[in-house]
Amino acid sequence: MQNEALFNPLLDDDHFHDECGVIGVFGHPEAANLAYLGLYALQHRGQESAGIVSAQDGKLYAQRGMGRVAEVFGPGEIAKLPGQQAIGHVRYSTAGDSVLRNTQPVFINYRHGAFAIGHNGNLVNADLLRTQLEREGAIFHTDMDTEVIVHLLARMPGNDAGSRLAAALQQVSGAYSLVCLTETRLIGVRDPLGFRPLVLGRLIESGGFVLASETCALDLMGAEFVRDIEPGELIVISPEGIESRRPFTPEARRMCIFEYIYFARPDSVLDGIHVYSARKRIGHALARLHPRDADVVVPVPDSGVAAALGYAEQSGLPFELGLIRNHYVGRTFIQPAQRGRDFGVKVKLNAQPHILRGKRVILVDDSIVRGTTSAKIVNLVRAAGAREVHFVVSAPPTIGPCYYGIDTPDRSQLIAAQHSIEEVRKMIGADTLGYISLDALYEAVGGRQQGYCDACFSDDYPLPTPEGKGPRQLYLMQEVR
Repeated sequence: MQNEALFNPLLDDDHFHDECGVIGVFGHPEAANLAYLGLYALQHRGQESAGIVSAQDGKLYAQRGMGRVAEVFGPGEIAKLPGQQAIGHVRYSTAGDSVLRNTQPVFINYRHGAFAIGHNGNLVNADLLRTQLEREGAIFHTDMDTEVIVHLLARMPGNDAGSRLAAALQQVSGAYSLVCLTETRLIGVRDPLGFRPLVLGRLIESGGFVLASETCALDLMGAEFVRDIEPGELIVISPEGIESRRPFTPEARRMCIFEYIYFARPDSVLDGIHVYSARKRIGHALARLHPRDADVVVPVPDSGVAAALGYAEQSGLPFELGLIRNHYVGRTFIQPAQRGRDFGVKVKLNAQPHILRGKRVILVDDSIVRGTTSAKIVNLVRAAGAREVHFVVSAPPTIGPCYYGIDTPDRSQLIAAQHSIEEVRKMIGADTLGYISLDALYEAVGGRQQGYCDACFSDDYPLPTPEGKGPRQLYLMQEVR
């Protein structure tokens, strides 16, 4: 009998991994069902686990599990989530293991009542805070940085949950877009630099409100876009209406620029910029920066499609789907022991020889991280008969890891941090290799005045990092009350 090995295509994927997605619903009789729909629309932001917490009659009800939204929730699970308000979360772990105890939303009962929280982002000083809290007797049930916020919240004075949450967040540093639920209130918060997106919507039929990581969730939920939650804003939604608070010192906005390259769904609008249109403009810029004598433009699906369309439009070359993606690859795939045929890529992508044979191909992808998958894709296209393969990339060379909510390899594993562009070209086997420039990327997403974090490309970290990057700042641990 042939030996078999268990292969996880998600872990083998040579891309930055999505962070998390959050959703909140207030003022609808089927709040949990709407939260489910919202999470379905945000599934691209996390596939490891999903959870929903609802509130009714002074109690919180929770259903959480490992896997994708449709695997965790059915009619039976939704029926156990009563109430007119709910929050939800889909997770890809950036801090903490991928296990059931680390699923979100996190929910507690403490001296002020019930409280649940869903977090998109990463706290750079979580380990320091956790160590101090443990010294003072705190007992942690997970290894997520989100639980640090919960412990801080429980120790804070204040007349209401919003005030206590703001006081707790004064202690932390890092990226966070939060949705929180009490017995009577839905709370949303975006960190002072606005690393991660968060939007407010209004439910068209009920008049209730929605908080979501992206506008694409509003469309499925039957909600209209109201506005983006501003960096440093805390919003409290209650039966009395909406209250906006500004509890943090204003700072220059630094939203993650990679949202526009890869993370966000192309039909979303983030801080006023349509993601699909931005990706097409990136493709236009790539065609101007890296014109090639070629026959066809082919995207690496799905994240390279819009940029490839832009490249084709600008260059006048035909666009073809020379690579077809299998969208139904599960979390595991049983792979033959013989690994010489790149099963890890072929299970997800299939090349079309009748399109590629004899052609000079412009291959468009969103990024090159380790370079291992890029090399396999180039090999796949060549094996299908391509005469030349010219690789162009929607992101600048990735030279630094992210500490603000994206799961990235160590700097030593980032191919562009260790090798020149020409060396990378040889390693992936392309005839030519071209990256977008940082200036051209900024032009495609509205200009530098918009305010972005580009640390993974520039090494300019807006907050201190564990490897000593970023502003010179000593974390002065405030007393945890």
